[in-house]
Formats: sequence, C-alpha cells, structure tokens
Amino acid sequence: MGRKWNNIKEKKASKDANTSRIYARFGREIYVAARRGEPDPESNRGLKVVLERAKTYNVPKAIIDRAIEKAKGGSDENYDELRYEGFGPNGSMVIVDALTNNVNRTAPEVRAAFTKNGGSMGVSGSVAYMFDATAVIGLTGKTADEALEILMEADVDVRDIVEEDEAVIVYADPEQFHAVQEAFKKAGVTEFSVAELTMLPQNYITLPEDVQAQFEKLIDVLEDLEDVQQVYHNVEFEE
Repeated sequence: MGRKWNNIKEKKASKDANTSRIYARFGREIYVAARRGEPDPESNRGLKVVLERAKTYNVPKAIIDRAIEKAKGGSDENYDELRYEGFGPNGSMVIVDALTNNVNRTAPEVRAAFTKNGGSMGVSGSVAYMFDATAVIGLTGKTADEALEILMEADVDVRDIVEEDEAVIVYADPEQFHAVQEAFKKAGVTEFSVAELTMLPQNYITLPEDVQAQFEKLIDVLEDLEDVQQVYHNVEFEE
C-alpha cells in the first residue's frame, strides 16, 4: 500500500509542480472550510486539517490568507461538494471529488471526460465501496518502531506504519489525522512530507502499456477540470 501511494503522490507532485492549479484548489477548499465554522484553525478542526495538508504542497501564505479573509468577509459564494464514480478500461475504477459553484457545469464535464477517454460514469456507490478513506501522514527522522512507540504513548490507534525511502508513512482512520500529527509534534517532529486525506483502493491493478496510456489521459483530463479537487483510482502506474 505504501509504495503505491508514494508513486501516485510523486506523479501528482511532478504534474502540478509548475502550475497554479493546486493552489487554486486549496484556495477553494480553505474558503469552504473557513465558512463552515470560525475562520480560525484553532477552533475549526476542519480548517486546521486543510491547512496542514496545504503545508505539504507549499501553498503560499498569501493564497491561504486571501481565502480565509474572503470567508471572514461574508462572501455569498457557495460551493457544493460532489463525488462522481466511474470506470476506466480493463477494470480500472475512478473516484472524482469536486467543489463547484455550478453543478450544471460540473456533471456534464466529468461525464464527457469519461466517455471521450474510454471510460463510463457509474452510479453512486458503484466504485467507492472498493476504496477506504484514509489519513496518510509521512515523516522523516524516525524509524517505524520509534513512530509506533510515539503513537502508543499518545494512545493513538493507526492501521499501518511502513518505512520507505528513508521516510515513515502512517496510515490511519481519517478521524485520527489530527491526533497522529499532534502526537508526532509533541515528540519534536516539525515537518511532514505527506499529510493527506485520501481514498486508497483495497486492491491495485496494472494495465497493459497501451491501455495505461489511455487511462493516464483520462486521469489527466479529469484533473484538468476546473471544479475537480481530487481524483482517486486503483491503477498502479508502471514506469
């Protein structure tokens, strides 16, 4: 599980490295989280989680501050959270999460992305049951045994802890995201290489080279849609 998550993150990071798209997405997500409660991360747990995730993507402070100030200013801009599920070639499965201020725009765009790239939309629940909502926390400077000891002392339960590429990756229930980070912070960890809430597939598949190219195009088209925040799938990309 860990290795596949790392590969996907690296691919996404390289894809977004030279664009402002990821900043715009975090701007929307921060704004929505700030509007749900107080625009203060110390009293708004949802906002704090988003800000912790934003740190690992190096989202500029100016973008964060602007989104929070917009929420404080009482903007009447509203976003709907939507989830679409679908199928790609050869048994591949895809989940698309969106934040949109125009549902009538988003649904047709997502459907077109699937149908024009060898996929098809599914009904709600047709794919998500094969994925697990998961908090993924990555850090360096600790071994897996040391990380486990820290979490045990803090009475924090997790699903798995693995070591890869000199980093420790912790998998936990989404509700434990904050507790895991706080336990490590109290133990002296100041930065996290990964801090993400994601949907991890219960099983991965690989695709033939030509089919993988088609599938990657489908994912690229979905990720390029303005309203799409996250795209999850069950394909392990082969280099």
